[in-house]
Amino acid sequence: MDTYSLGFWNLENLFAPEGFPDREPWIAQRVAKDLDGWTEALFTRKVAQLAVGIAAMNGGAGPDLLGVCEVENRFVLDRLTQALNAALPARRYDVIHADSTKDQRGIDTAFVFDANRLSTNPAEVFSHFVMRRTGTRDITQATFKTQSGQEFVALSNHWPSRSGGYHTLTQGYRMTAGETLSYWHERIREVKGNNTAVIAMGDLNDDPADPSVVIHANSSRERDDIENATSPRFYNLAWNYLRQSVRTVSGKQRLIYGTLYYQGDANIFDQILVSRAFLRGPGPFRVREETAHIEALPAMVHDSKNEGPIRFGLPRGNAEKNVNTSGFSDHFPVSVTIEVAS
Repeated sequence: MDTYSLGFWNLENLFAPEGFPDREPWIAQRVAKDLDGWTEALFTRKVAQLAVGIAAMNGGAGPDLLGVCEVENRFVLDRLTQALNAALPARRYDVIHADSTKDQRGIDTAFVFDANRLSTNPAEVFSHFVMRRTGTRDITQATFKTQSGQEFVALSNHWPSRSGGYHTLTQGYRMTAGETLSYWHERIREVKGNNTAVIAMGDLNDDPADPSVVIHANSSRERDDIENATSPRFYNLAWNYLRQSVRTVSGKQRLIYGTLYYQGDANIFDQILVSRAFLRGPGPFRVREETAHIEALPAMVHDSKNEGPIRFGLPRGNAEKNVNTSGFSDHFPVSVTIEVAS
């Protein structure tokens, strides 16, 4: 029995430096104020911090597969994998990225994966747009093959934000995103078979109990419901990483209630959902659900119980005020371990 570590991280505005020559003009116009003062040095430091966080996952071995979001383009992902491969010489990280031209700020979803352990078919990489009036957030889909030749399908998600609050039109946008995910889950089963192993990960901008996740994405916290389901449903592992205890760098013991914090309140927006094939046979995959957790590296965790991750930030014209070079992201990463029969 072999094991693989799978995870997800919202990298919080991983943009190339200000004045990046290959930036599309419309993106440059939209993000000009945010990136005012985003120097090569700050970008390099941000990449280095993210590499520290990713390398610390999986007990310091790094994940085998990491879904990411809030990345601008392939350039920033290549810089990140360069830093990761330098930090973890046993790894050979590569990137799957489908450029989104629809998101209002040009940010994408993608995968970082160890090409020594996983292979992919470029013909089975897709970008699914979540259509709405004011733009989209995409879902990147890829098929991965383990060293023993077993296939699973992964979808990296970034659902529309809660701009303006939860009870606004944005709630409907996330319901649309959930419907988009469940639609493609059903299409995957139609093409590859009902016992295809499917894992969906991402920043859903809703909590596990919200309708967009439960009703529209068709997920449940009840394992037996999914084990016995014949329809395309997901088992939501996010319920398993509530109330984690961590020790911060200063030595304080902290309970972690969510993957990000807003105005003192925790939310569990970053979730991992698995299909029935990860829970019971037939098929080679099994999820170790007890391993599903928030990857709260001590250096990432704020001392205050009302704060969560220590964010890096963007300069917005005043880097001294708005950037913390000891920070990482405004989200914690999440991960889980799966078993694969030889």
